[in-house]
Amino acid sequence: MLHPGRTVRDVAKSIGVHEITSGKWVSKAKEGETGPDKEPSETERAESDRLRKENATLRMERDFAKKVAARFVRQQP
Repeated sequence: MLHPGRTVRDVAKSIGVHEITSGKWVSKAKEGETGPDKEPSETERAESDRLRKENATLRMERDFAKKVAARFVRQQP
């Protein structure tokens, strides 16, 4: 889409999205709103930090639940 030879419609159809959606993606890419070179905003960075902490907590709770379940199973006759 950003390269000559393929239209937005062709690419949208080939990946199974609506033409308007892919057109919006192209517009954002041209404006520089997306991509690996763009620095995350302060809000995005804060959200990422919050999600990392939440993920760590959930992993710890999951691991604890597994240990409790394993101990419970071993205690059964």
